[in-house]
Amino acid sequence: MLTVGLIGYGAIGKDVAAYIKENKAGDVKLEAILVRDKQKYQDLDNAALFIDNEAEFFQTGLDIIVENAGHDAVFQYAKKALSSGSHFIVVSVGAFSNTDFFHKIKGIAKQNNRRLIIPSAAIGGLDRISAASLNGLEKVTLITKKPPKAWKGTPSEKIVDLDALQSPFLLFEGTAKESAQLFPESTNVSAALGIAGLGMEQTNVKVYVDPSIIANTHKIVAEGFFGKMEINIENTPSADNPKTGYIVAMSVCKTLNNLSSHLMIGI
Repeated sequence: MLTVGLIGYGAIGKDVAAYIKENKAGDVKLEAILVRDKQKYQDLDNAALFIDNEAEFFQTGLDIIVENAGHDAVFQYAKKALSSGSHFIVVSVGAFSNTDFFHKIKGIAKQNNRRLIIPSAAIGGLDRISAASLNGLEKVTLITKKPPKAWKGTPSEKIVDLDALQSPFLLFEGTAKESAQLFPESTNVSAALGIAGLGMEQTNVKVYVDPSIIANTHKIVAEGFFGKMEINIENTPSADNPKTGYIVAMSVCKTLNNLSSHLMIGI
């Protein structure tokens, strides 16, 4: 059985913890959850798992650490996680739009013989994009659309009046690297797609606010020597955080299942 620690206990962390408890994440056990203030969680059934001391958390001897707390958490804890002997699953992949940081963390993973793991999270097709990149992948485009409520509390509020929108509004057009840096809570998918394929600066991204939809949608279009691919995804937004979807926690748990199982699917 593999031991797991979580960094953060927001919408994604809560769902990951629940799936592990329900034995839906493979042969793993949740051992610790790193938060800023453990006193906030003392009324929960799993209160004993919460730790607000970084040194204590990283000395627990965890097999796998899962980050689901935002870009700052990746910058702060990636090196510590990998150096502590844990594999590191990153949800906030947009932090790796800092390419120097990304290469540094990959090097640390290699030095410590640990894995830096990027789950599919809110999108699909990363396995196919990664495979296609081996020979003649020519073009990758991501079109992301989310309803106005998913953009509340983001820099988009300085660009457009979210409450007044009557039709889709093109919020951003550019590279995956730029989108991940501009919207760190909302477009981690673009960074993951860039890493899997042509690189973040060669991956085209369009981002829309769309008042006509209720789901968070992603359309991936790719072509190259392998042929052509088009994937359309509609994710149900999380009630606790509409910027993300329930599928993200499911993807993390699928990754945990792969790491602890003798059968791997979709690698």
